[in-house]
Amino acid sequence: MACFFRRHVAAKLGRTLQHSEDGIMSALSAATVSKKQHAADFILSMKMLQKSGILPASSDLQLQTETLASELKLDSVIENIFAGHGLIIFRVDRKLLVQKMLEPFGKGEDEKFGLNSELFNTLKRGTTLVEYSSPNIAKKFHAGHLRSTIIGNFIANLKQTLGHNVIRMNYLGDWGLQFGLLGVGFGLFGSQEKLQKNPLQHLFEVYVQVNQEAERDEKIHNAARDFFKQLEQHDTKAMSLWQQFRDITVKEYQQVYKRLGIQFDIYSGESFHQEQAQEAVRQLQTQGLLKKTERGTGVVDLSSAGDMSSLCAVLRSDGTSLYITRDIAAAIDRKEKYNFDEMIYVTDKSQANHFHQLFQILIAMGHSWADRCQHVPFGLVQGMKTRTGDVVFLEDVLDETRARMLHNMSQTKTTKKMDNPEETAEKVGISALIVQDFKGPLLSDYKFDWTRMLQAKGDTGVFLQYTHSRLCSLLRMNGGIDTLTFDPSLLLDQTSISILQHLLHYDEVLYQSAQDLQPKHLITFLIKLCHLIASAHRELPVKGSPQDVAQARLRLFHGARSVLAKGMRILGITPVDKM
Repeated sequence: MACFFRRHVAAKLGRTLQHSEDGIMSALSAATVSKKQHAADFILSMKMLQKSGILPASSDLQLQTETLASELKLDSVIENIFAGHGLIIFRVDRKLLVQKMLEPFGKGEDEKFGLNSELFNTLKRGTTLVEYSSPNIAKKFHAGHLRSTIIGNFIANLKQTLGHNVIRMNYLGDWGLQFGLLGVGFGLFGSQEKLQKNPLQHLFEVYVQVNQEAERDEKIHNAARDFFKQLEQHDTKAMSLWQQFRDITVKEYQQVYKRLGIQFDIYSGESFHQEQAQEAVRQLQTQGLLKKTERGTGVVDLSSAGDMSSLCAVLRSDGTSLYITRDIAAAIDRKEKYNFDEMIYVTDKSQANHFHQLFQILIAMGHSWADRCQHVPFGLVQGMKTRTGDVVFLEDVLDETRARMLHNMSQTKTTKKMDNPEETAEKVGISALIVQDFKGPLLSDYKFDWTRMLQAKGDTGVFLQYTHSRLCSLLRMNGGIDTLTFDPSLLLDQTSISILQHLLHYDEVLYQSAQDLQPKHLITFLIKLCHLIASAHRELPVKGSPQDVAQARLRLFHGARSVLAKGMRILGITPVDKM
């Protein structure tokens, strides 16, 4: 497999340069797939070796490159080495490439493929807590929360794949002044009967109505503040209504998460930390970090000069907590409870300053572990609208995605008969949503496009699913052919080699994704793999081929399908076997 060749090349370089292999690994990468006859498999960057201090900086980089290349000898693994433009090119023995790359798929080690790479030696594994999704209770799941949900799920999947102990947390917005407004609103416009029939829709309508009323009448705002104060003081009536709203919402959300194929280990929330928030305020006071403004608001001075030029409010003048106060308390509590090695928050980019301030305050309080906390921000989705209107709830988007996908499948001649076409349409539609979202940098805003997203022939989630189901069909149809043994010399054609060369990148792609937590690297890798598989489908027929050729080709297709499915699952996509 890829790590065998990478390790061999790095060891050869290490002996020549008298340096550890680990230092050389970062300068060594799999080559871009090429159909040229003498295409490279690995490339060593001399500039990277200079940058890492393994080689001295040289004005004549080409001479340095040629000198090192001349000192490296060919062997039973490496059949060619040549130098050019600050790079050393390695080409491995073709038969050995086929044998080693497809070896795991005959031993039942599909899941381990690419994961025992030395590239991952530098990654610190431990307990990773990922907080994502985190919608506000008593509101329908808005499509805007979709990005946090699927990005957080990808990060959790990736970390778990790479050997971390992952804690998946949904930190619900279940506290704050909004509940004061909702509590007052429900008293004025609410109906228990409507609440039982369509709970979140009714609460949404109440919330809209009370906000409109509050714009006209200041008394509503005062009543909302009083209601929230009653919550903070654990008033029985206020708490009972709040608990009802929370239970209803979590139950409704779980249905949406089930459709998305997403699970959480912990449903937490701001309400869990109301008392701890007051304790955090006392600690800030004891440490001399809490200041009071003229209006009586509690603030922390975050200015480097200590001149009150950069303030962060942590307490209202009436003594009630703020969002950031509860976040301070939550972070401290999580560290004590789970002893995480890193904590990742996934929210939109508008909250970047909030998390910057949160980490600053935690450091100021003496919590050095806060430098292992990270905010992963993302941009906005523009133009996500259903046929029915502008307020976009995720369930409506999922329903429409499924309906459109079902329609597209019914129009396609190649669609297979299946037991539950709606379920398949749902999975394929969600794949399309995820791939459209993940193709670019997370921080960028992107324009939602129904037509482009659901195309079967574009670089879409539909294309990934179509390729996977086509491979499954091929393997099913030829289930009687034994692929446990195969002859590697029957896969030396450029089409087969291109797939295997591309699979050499798999560990690099996972490593790069772990570095910056961006799913785009994996998307690009899988889409390219699907294009290579499409070529192989045309050029490497199984049906009608001699038995030994069919065996070898099926082993190749089995390996490609396995890596495709693994990559899709990391992204949060459930591969389908038929479509």
